[in-house]
Amino acid sequence: MPELTEEDRAARLREQVVDELAADGAIVSDAVAHVLRTVPRHLFAPEASLEDAYSAYSAVITKRDGDGLAVSSVSAPQIQAFMLEQAEIRTGMRVLEIGSGGLNAAYLAELVGEAGEVTTVDIDPEVTNRASRLLKENGYPQVRVVTADAHNGVPAHAPYDRIVVTVGAWDIPPAWITQLTEHGRIVVPLRMRGLMRSVALQRISDHLVSTSARICGFVPMQGTGARESQALLLTGTDEITLRFDDGLPPDPSLLDNAVRMPRTETWTGVTVKRGVPVDSLQLYMATMLPGFCTMAVDPDLDTGVVAPRNKRFSLAAVSEDGRNFAYITPRPATDDTFFEYGVHALGPGAAAFADKIAGHLRTWGRDHRGGSGPRITVYPAGTPDGQIPELADGRVIDKKHSRVALSWPTAPTEDRDVPHHPTKEEGE
Repeated sequence: MPELTEEDRAARLREQVVDELAADGAIVSDAVAHVLRTVPRHLFAPEASLEDAYSAYSAVITKRDGDGLAVSSVSAPQIQAFMLEQAEIRTGMRVLEIGSGGLNAAYLAELVGEAGEVTTVDIDPEVTNRASRLLKENGYPQVRVVTADAHNGVPAHAPYDRIVVTVGAWDIPPAWITQLTEHGRIVVPLRMRGLMRSVALQRISDHLVSTSARICGFVPMQGTGARESQALLLTGTDEITLRFDDGLPPDPSLLDNAVRMPRTETWTGVTVKRGVPVDSLQLYMATMLPGFCTMAVDPDLDTGVVAPRNKRFSLAAVSEDGRNFAYITPRPATDDTFFEYGVHALGPGAAAFADKIAGHLRTWGRDHRGGSGPRITVYPAGTPDGQIPELADGRVIDKKHSRVALSWPTAPTEDRDVPHHPTKEEGE
């Protein structure tokens, strides 16, 4: 049998990727399946081997900064597929892509057809030069490539039926909303309290309402829209870092003594099967805890003051008085196929703070697990609380240009009835 050519191998790998992503639900439409089968992904990622280019769940890094951090990439096929599904792009639409690379713009061009228009914009001329070259070389010269700070959108070619953002955004600038058509849609990797979700948002007058949200990861936005999280190294030990997305506590020194106090541990009876995604739990806790942050432990300096199961990333919070901090961690239940979630807290009011967080965990387990997740609504900054109906059962995250409201409808009973599995204490 003759050896397969590179073109034949690539075609076979494209088919495998589509089959894999259709099986896991990232691809649900014939249109998205067709473009992933049609566009030669490997030609837009010449840095990678064929196998790496067609790895369903891996991105191809195309540029790093001086510190070695990725600043541009070709997103994983899984991410590209479900964002295209979220966007629901149709023939003849005008689409703006914020964050260039070339490949995703080619997918967009296939979806809108000859009657549509695709504009892709990036702040980095090296990135746009690369995207322009690859698009022309691979049969997509009609895609308009613009070098600009996308904070202001691209007004020259507005309005757009769809805006697809392929960089991590902390906020949604007004221009992104005003440049949408009356019933247009934006799909954006939006960072909310340090957690990123690809959110599909439909325009309704001056605000946006979500139709879906999926966990994702993207390189951060550069330029005017750039926003760094803030890290707090707890005094007395450099092993523990708390990272805040919306500003540090008013007086971080109040936590000075917390690490010197005994750790309180409270277990909730809330169990989750191994391998089951807990992205709704993460976002629910981020919504409900005013002092929400994330915690990381330096493994080289670890003295056991804290004992999270995941030392690189744990959900955490600082109490409203600023004197206590706590984190959420799982442990194996008696049935080893399940984890039980608990709270570890440190500080003078550790027990009460742990109980408060445990209460939120139990509410999630009782009312929201298995549900559709939060309804996410984006209002202009300055919108009065009285004009945000989602506040009745949710919270608002205030940003520079917007107020992001997250409300949590109760999951249907059949979705949240989960078989009980005994905890360690119950099994002893």
